[in-house]
Amino acid sequence: MEKGEKITDEIRFLGTAGARFVMITQFRSSAGAVLSLKGTNILIDPGPGTLVRFASSKPKLKPAKLHAIILTHKHLDHSNDVNVMIEAMTEGGFKPRGVLLCPNDALANEGDAVVLNRYKGLLERVEVLKEGGTYSVGKLEINTPKRHVHGVETYGLNIKVMGENKTKVSFIVDTLYFDGLEDYYDGEVLVMNVAMYKSREGVDHLCVDDAKKIIEARRPKVAILTHFGMTMLRNKPWEIAKQLSDATGVEVIAARDGMKFELRGI
Repeated sequence: MEKGEKITDEIRFLGTAGARFVMITQFRSSAGAVLSLKGTNILIDPGPGTLVRFASSKPKLKPAKLHAIILTHKHLDHSNDVNVMIEAMTEGGFKPRGVLLCPNDALANEGDAVVLNRYKGLLERVEVLKEGGTYSVGKLEINTPKRHVHGVETYGLNIKVMGENKTKVSFIVDTLYFDGLEDYYDGEVLVMNVAMYKSREGVDHLCVDDAKKIIEARRPKVAILTHFGMTMLRNKPWEIAKQLSDATGVEVIAARDGMKFELRGI
């Protein structure tokens, strides 16, 4: 943190695209999200276009200010820009620094690893996510409570400030709904990837009914919907959020590309 620089506690949604068709058409950006809390900056799921969004944001986001990058899983819409963002975070590799948190299959020497060996060496450390794992970055503690039901190894996130009991932000990322999913995420702000308007057999993503069930059970201070597929976009996410707010009595927001959500006061 530079002298005199303002510390901002926020989530910035660089992109809100979910699933392959919204990603490849770019109806919504497929860039990741940046969590800034207590002076610690974490990039989550840098999909296609993340570096471009950093450069085009106003004010411009600086990759060298990042302390960590998290991949919740290795699917392309969550991981495509991970290597270029590591290079940008380390200023072309001339200033090795930062942390990468990701599942083991994103690193595996066999199969479809997405993190290239060259870039692992530019980092301060690489930590492998696992069920029930706890990790520290700056002033933040990150927990991956449960492996999700998805096509590859996938973990949601609970993030709290060190020394505090309450989880500040939870991210329920891509998963098929399963009994008890909501029990693992207790964030005051609950971010959910809701790709589908209605559930479809064989598609491991949450739908609106799943989101309603989770919100009613957890009752966070604020729930934020993101990672929208085509059926969500056709049904207008902002209207869906309003309907969920009315039905649950919880403030529900549909994220927009570039949206900043302030965490101060939460």
